[in-house]
Amino acid sequence: MSLRLTKPWRTLDDDQVSRLTGQLGVYQLADADEQVVFMGMAGARTLFGLRGELRRELDGRDPGRTGHLRFRVEVTMSYLTRYQELLMVYVADHGELPPDNRDGLPVTLGRLHPA
Repeated sequence: MSLRLTKPWRTLDDDQVSRLTGQLGVYQLADADEQVVFMGMAGARTLFGLRGELRRELDGRDPGRTGHLRFRVEVTMSYLTRYQELLMVYVADHGELPPDNRDGLPVTLGRLHPA
C-alpha cells in the first residue's frame, strides 16, 4: 500500500457526489491541474460519511471554482490516522500544508519521510 493517495480523480459535482456511500474515510480536493488544495475526513460524527462531507464541500465552496475541483476518496475505518498520514506526506513533499488546510488544523502532525 502506498502512503500517497493514488485513486483516480473525479469531478466534484452533484452526480459524482451522489454516487458515494455513507462510509467513513478520507478525501482530497484538487484544482483543475490536479494539485491538492484540501484534505479532509469523514469521521464517526459525520452525517452520511464521505457523501455528506463531499456534499458539504460542494455546497460550501464558490460555485465558480467548484466546477473545476476534483476529488478522490479512500474508505477506511482508521480515518484519523490516515488523514494525519496524508497530511504528513504532503508536508514532506511540499514543505507546507495544502492551501485550504492552513487555517486551523485540528490535529498536531508528526514528521514523516516517505521514500
